[in-house]
Amino acid sequence: MNNTTRANNPFDKFLDLTCLTPFGLLTILILAVLPFVPPFNHEYLIRWLISAALMACLAIAFDFTAGLINIVNFGYCAIMGLGAYTSAIMVSRLGCNIWLSMLIGGLLAAMAGVVIGVITLRLRGIFAACLAWFFGLALMGTTIKLVWLTRGPMGLEAKRLMDTQSNVPYYYVILLMMVAIYAICRWVTRTKMGVAFKAIGQNMEAARTSGINPVLYRLANFVLSCTIAGVVGGFYAHYYGILTPDMMKTAKTVEVLAVAYIGGRGSLWGGAAIAFPLTFAMELLRSSLSNLPGINLVIYGILLVTVMIYYPGGFAEFFDSHIRKTKGKVMGYILNGASGGNNTI
Repeated sequence: MNNTTRANNPFDKFLDLTCLTPFGLLTILILAVLPFVPPFNHEYLIRWLISAALMACLAIAFDFTAGLINIVNFGYCAIMGLGAYTSAIMVSRLGCNIWLSMLIGGLLAAMAGVVIGVITLRLRGIFAACLAWFFGLALMGTTIKLVWLTRGPMGLEAKRLMDTQSNVPYYYVILLMMVAIYAICRWVTRTKMGVAFKAIGQNMEAARTSGINPVLYRLANFVLSCTIAGVVGGFYAHYYGILTPDMMKTAKTVEVLAVAYIGGRGSLWGGAAIAFPLTFAMELLRSSLSNLPGINLVIYGILLVTVMIYYPGGFAEFFDSHIRKTKGKVMGYILNGASGGNNTI
């Protein structure tokens, strides 16, 4: 098939629009039918699928910053919490439409991202990460203290997104959000802005000498990532129906970081792919080892060390390397068969 035919192929156009590969599309289709396949059709397992898809959304957006511009936002789940509380308060106090309130939560998270970014992104490495962490702690502390607005540790009730006891509709909403978030982030990486992000992540000084303004591009990246966190936080609020400041803890951000890094830093899709098996594994651990709180963080730490030693590129590197080997073997068999087993030319 020539390039012109491929360009006019509706299927290829769809894949290009969604930034998916055929294998990625197949994976999403499998995820779409899972709620109807035993044993995943049980409500508690669908809740696990929702948690996994939510983690995948956060991992993609987190990796968009950590993997491309080398900024680890340790206050990421605090930003998500800001979007969640904003959306819940807009609905309960002002009677705002839920879908609109989720977007408003994303907008407020973006504004917080601008404030945090302007202050922190002039710094580098661990200094920027620590300052972002301090802002996250400040947001969580503010949420605890503003009892009149957030009810603090007592928990803030949020209206549910849909009037149904079934988890299936929520699963499809977050699955669509996951695909949309991945497509947006991947599409941005294909633009000139995405090229600038990668250049800054590889060598900031070289990027600066090439005419790229590192602070401006890093800020744009940071704000988009925070916006996504705010919108996802809105879904979190209106799915679980209750918010406490615990959702903003640094430990929650560490879980997102671990999933993104185990999946493959800078790949975007790796964190989303690994979020599902990891979430199920952690839920099984919590249910079977409930007397060992924090065991999930220990497991994440072991997995991170293992990945750093054997596959620094994470699951994405592992997957790509094995696919390439498989393709090479297949092509070798085809060529040997075509030549009748004769290896000479």
